Amino acid sequence: MNLDANMHKRSLWLILVILISFNQSYAQKSKQQVKDPNRIQARGIIQGLTDDELLEEVQQQTFRYFWDFAHPVSGLSRERSNKTYGYGNEVVTTGGTGFGVMATVVAVERGWITRDSAARHLLKMVVFLSKADSYHGVFPHWLHGATGKTIPFSRKDDGADLVETSFLFQGLLTARQYFDGESRLETELRNRINWLWNDIEWDWFTRNGQEVLYWHWSPNNDWAMNFAIRGYNECLITYVLAASGERYQVNQAVYHNGWAQSNFFKNDKEFYGIKLPLGFDYGGPLFFSHYSFLGLSPKGLHDRYADYWEQNVNHTLINRAWCIDNPKNFRGYGESCWGLTASDNHEGYNAHSPGNDLGVITPTAALSSFPYTPEYSMQALRHFYYDLGDNVWSEYGFTDAFNLSKNWYAKSHLAIDQGPIIVMIENHRTGLLWDLFMSCPEVQIGLRKLGFESPYLNKKK
Repeated sequence: MNLDANMHKRSLWLILVILISFNQSYAQKSKQQVKDPNRIQARGIIQGLTDDELLEEVQQQTFRYFWDFAHPVSGLSRERSNKTYGYGNEVVTTGGTGFGVMATVVAVERGWITRDSAARHLLKMVVFLSKADSYHGVFPHWLHGATGKTIPFSRKDDGADLVETSFLFQGLLTARQYFDGESRLETELRNRINWLWNDIEWDWFTRNGQEVLYWHWSPNNDWAMNFAIRGYNECLITYVLAASGERYQVNQAVYHNGWAQSNFFKNDKEFYGIKLPLGFDYGGPLFFSHYSFLGLSPKGLHDRYADYWEQNVNHTLINRAWCIDNPKNFRGYGESCWGLTASDNHEGYNAHSPGNDLGVITPTAALSSFPYTPEYSMQALRHFYYDLGDNVWSEYGFTDAFNLSKNWYAKSHLAIDQGPIIVMIENHRTGLLWDLFMSCPEVQIGLRKLGFESPYLNKKK
């Protein structure tokens, strides 16, 4: 009787083990089969994609930088995928986060992530920002992603960074316009963005009422950086937003007597037979035509100084023409391999341009120029993706840069380079971010105040 009982118990035990093992195996298999709607899988090179499929693939994989690689505590965008100059993995960037916010809007619109999960992610970010270090409402260039404390960008740059904050709010205002639902989540997100927006003391950065904006202020170093923001460069958005502020706005004289007054503002010369209205000879690095125009639509945008569509298109064409001309005989340059802008390089980091050409091609330069040169940017994209392949394609899209003359390929990704790829490709495809940002009533008031004309200012509400 005892023997039979023991055998019965053993049989029951074996059956239980088999059932547990089966259930675990089934659950694991089911988990693999059910696609997480908010998980974007990294993929290698895929042959035979149409142009539109390739654009989607690049946008989606690049977005992983801002979604899967976001700081786990704050949700803000990390400065770079490798360690930031001795500061470790905690460095998050305010400007790059603004680009990532805009990329998140694209991700929702294209169905890569759900609207609700995106809104919760952005709300986590703005709640964190409301407790993080700021100075007269302006954030530093870098923050510690877990504590919100300032990480100095340089010895004296340990306080407010007005330009990076402008890039951040270009993104946040865009998100505010997109997440217009009546749910408690989206309402709170909009309200918190508005609270942060209305706290920015733009007029403080005129440094006691001067007719120009200053880039930096620090409680430790006051105005020691002494960097007046004058054009022409990537900072146009700063003046537009400063004029758009509701509580601490600046007047039009700050724009006309500050931004538009420098020995490198007007150009009007031709390079490779292409007229350049504004800026340095040959146009400078291509991010000048990207950062301010992620949300600020250059289509039909003009003031007394320039037509900004002409400015950006011609700047891009000149940059490409320089690479085709290739006066320094760097390996690889040509019709399908062009684009000089700021990025990592074989020596460290530099702002590459025709006037500072080190043989470094940066994919974001050509890819973020899609609205301006769609045919030429597609040539470059197919070359980067199919010809250079795994040398430059990775889990977060294209790596930062390469120099074929040195047989050097970056392993790094930078938020300020990855973000514009997603956003400007989307503006090329649908104009989504331009439509959203330009719908901001404050921005429309600011543009009118500064004397801009734009098709968006004539649209009926």
